[in-house]
Amino acid sequence: MLVLGMSSCVTELPSLVDQDQVAGSLVVGRVITVLTGERSRWYVPQMRFLELEDKDSQQRFQVDIESPDQRFVVDLPAGNYRLIRVQISEGPFMSMADLDMTFSVEADVITHVGVWRFGVDSPRYGRNVIVSMVSEERALARTFLNEQYPAFDENPMVERLPQPSQVEARLYEVMPYPRISRYFRRHWW
Repeated sequence: MLVLGMSSCVTELPSLVDQDQVAGSLVVGRVITVLTGERSRWYVPQMRFLELEDKDSQQRFQVDIESPDQRFVVDLPAGNYRLIRVQISEGPFMSMADLDMTFSVEADVITHVGVWRFGVDSPRYGRNVIVSMVSEERALARTFLNEQYPAFDENPMVERLPQPSQVEARLYEVMPYPRISRYFRRHWW
């Protein structure tokens, strides 16, 4: 009898790594989540987490953001990565989108991945998220790093924006839908 096991574990990472625990290369960026279109929604969208995948080893990393506007600094081994999944929450409601945006992380340098902007459609059937990657002034990122991570102020910084720089993807609701009877749920796909 042959038994094959696949590990689908995700390594959870905080949005700001402790500078004493850095073993690989620092990756620095910023996530901004906004609602596009009609703004009568009670809840502001916020990024719950980003999921990154090492293209060579298929190891996945979940970066917990939990904010509509948050800088992140994560410790990743050098290699090629893909942003494969995001989860966005609006109060008790959650949506998820699958993406495919690639970037590389170099050894012994700080990799600045820019500002990742997520524009979330107003609630409706067939809801999308528009993701755009833009460059940020390197001086702003360097100032943030010097304040939070003074041990890395001498390390060189390179900019590697994920490609493609703009993507539109479908948002899917994540179950369980909060406190609403099955009969009254908005969407079933």
